[in-house]
Amino acid sequence: MHHLVINHRRLSVVNTLLLAVTLATFSGCAAVHQGHSNLQPDHNHSDSTTAAESQDWAKQRLAKSPRHQEWVKVKYKPANASTEREVNAFVVYPEVKTKATAVLVIHEIFGLSDWAQSLTDQLSEAGYIAIAPDLLSGMGPNKGGTSDVATAGSNAIGTAIRDLPPDQITADLNAVADYVSARPSANGKLAVAGFCWGGGESFRFATNRPNLKAAFVFYGAPPMTGPQGNQVPDRAALARISCPVYGFYAENDMRINATLPSTIEAMKALNKIYEPVTYPGAGHGFMRAGEDPNDKNPANKKAREDAWKRWREILNRL
Repeated sequence: MHHLVINHRRLSVVNTLLLAVTLATFSGCAAVHQGHSNLQPDHNHSDSTTAAESQDWAKQRLAKSPRHQEWVKVKYKPANASTEREVNAFVVYPEVKTKATAVLVIHEIFGLSDWAQSLTDQLSEAGYIAIAPDLLSGMGPNKGGTSDVATAGSNAIGTAIRDLPPDQITADLNAVADYVSARPSANGKLAVAGFCWGGGESFRFATNRPNLKAAFVFYGAPPMTGPQGNQVPDRAALARISCPVYGFYAENDMRINATLPSTIEAMKALNKIYEPVTYPGAGHGFMRAGEDPNDKNPANKKAREDAWKRWREILNRL
């Protein structure tokens, strides 16, 4: 059974200054993939990630939100462990009259940033209970999360994410999914959505969580298998998916798009629902870049608007 401790702060857990310094070093994101995992490398993009250097605009939007925001600590005991693990998560509740569907948000390679929190709030504004765990919880030098990891050096966040054990990621996500599903205001329906690194993790989580209603993969690759440089979609993993998978991809992102033909083929052969859409002119990270007033690519804004509309329409049908 999970033990829950709720902190009713509305302040961001992320130290924006420290995070901004760390994010600036990852505009190339070249060497921060989970090299030991079975996911396609997803962190060497450079087109839209520079927009992550400063997220004051996201922090300001979040501060103006009238919705109920909480920081919660979800505790669970990992398999074969003698002590509990604690995951810090940001949850926002919608202003609705009826019970709501829950959406589990998996952050980018940049950790639980201000934008990730703002996106979580926007999902709540659309009528959903949205929760975003900090998957770097306990990974910092002082056993903290994203902001604490950032104090360890300019490459610390990327290194920490690279080194996250896949089984720990899955266990963290399952614990947080169990938590949000058990909220009295939840209607029992759960979807997952992830971005960049989190996009790949949302695809992988769909292979490990049978009761999901949908998985939303934003510019992330599926679970892959085979030797590095010659990987293919892991059909054994994909066979475990029991929900529709909806893909959101950028035209200017061949590193990820190169995986699409084989993923489409594998999902079709397995009789799985997989609906990818590619947005013209957009770059990797367009959901964040499309909101950033400093972003120079108008196609990112258009892609973000179109993807957000599609996403809400699908969520409304669940």
